[in-house]
Amino acid sequence: MFLRAGNYPGRVRDKTQPNSSGPGDRLIRAGAVVFVVGAVATLVTLAPLFLGTTPFPTFMFGLSMLMGVGFLIAGAGVFQSIAAGRRRAREVLARASR
Repeated sequence: MFLRAGNYPGRVRDKTQPNSSGPGDRLIRAGAVVFVVGAVATLVTLAPLFLGTTPFPTFMFGLSMLMGVGFLIAGAGVFQSIAAGRRRAREVLARASR
C-alpha cells in the first residue's frame, strides 16, 4: 500500500522489507567492523601504559589508526546512501513534472 507522507512529492511505501539493503549499507557495516577492530587495538595498546608493564611494539599504534580508517569508510557509505537518495528524489520529481 502506498501512502503520501508530508511534503514528499511521490508515493511512499508504508513498510520496508527487512532484507532490503540500500546503497552504501555494506560500506557502513565494513566501516563499523574496522572501527571496532581499531578501538580494541587502541585499548590493548594503552593498557600497558596504565598497568605499568612494558609497552607493545610500534606496529600496535599503527593498528590503532584503524579507528579513523573505519570512520572514513563508514562516512563514505553514508555519503553514497545520501547520493542515492537524492538521485531517487530527482527521478520522482522528473516523473511528477511530466
